[in-house]
Amino acid sequence: MKGLIIVNAYSENEDYLYQARRLQEEFSRKGISVEIRKNYCGIASIEKNGKITSQQAGDFAVFLDKDKYTMRLLEKKGLRLFNPARAIEICDDKMLTHVALANYGIPMPETLPAPFCYTSEAKIGEGYSKNVITALGLPVVVKHSYGSLGKEVFLAKTEEELCALATRLRFTPHFYQKYVGESRGKDLRVICVGGKAIAAMLRSAEEDFRSNIALGGVGAPFAVNEEIALLSKKISDLLELDYCGIDFLFGKEGLLLCEVNSNAFFKGIEKATGVNVAAAYAEHIINSMQKS
Repeated sequence: MKGLIIVNAYSENEDYLYQARRLQEEFSRKGISVEIRKNYCGIASIEKNGKITSQQAGDFAVFLDKDKYTMRLLEKKGLRLFNPARAIEICDDKMLTHVALANYGIPMPETLPAPFCYTSEAKIGEGYSKNVITALGLPVVVKHSYGSLGKEVFLAKTEEELCALATRLRFTPHFYQKYVGESRGKDLRVICVGGKAIAAMLRSAEEDFRSNIALGGVGAPFAVNEEIALLSKKISDLLELDYCGIDFLFGKEGLLLCEVNSNAFFKGIEKATGVNVAAAYAEHIINSMQKS
């Protein structure tokens, strides 16, 4: 068996590259040869005759990028991807994640998608912000649909701030969510492999309403109880994920889904919990390939 780990062509983020190196290390320990490749042009393409061509020799690929075009081509060519292309696409779009999980009994904050704007001279109407405030109150969370590491997530405390953000983001896919004050500066990151919650970490921050490690948050081990295990498995199974990091907020009545990360960094949670996430993921991939 031979595999690939495909990473973004441009990223030099150390925590991101740690993912690839740790997975390669664990595969090597299990006797599996895995090559790390950057997602440059040419990994997959469409020839003049309309056929997909790829120079990537391997039985599977751990796709640590979010390039939906390349991963769709590789998958259509017959390469088994971890995670599947559709699962990565859904998780990459945070609003689409909430849409995909709606009506399945997954608790989440009240959420409003922002309307798309296609007209350069368009302005936010007078009733726009009032509709958001009526539905979600103030303060209100404003999020880019695409983003990671806690970036592009804002807290509008007044109508004026909300209007300014709505104007600034009117050409950017985004959405609004009810602010969960009980969870200010803290959330729960759960790592799932093969639908099983294998590690959980409480993330907390003193100065920011966001608790991401990349923004200065601190991680501490957190026990995986039955509620966490069942809810995490349900989310992972619904999205057909082999691996993910699920972020929960602490609401008045229990956990609330914040977002799902198909390529969640695991350096912080390995350090905080002592769980060998890379080994668990590599073992899941090997077992999945042997069954196929």
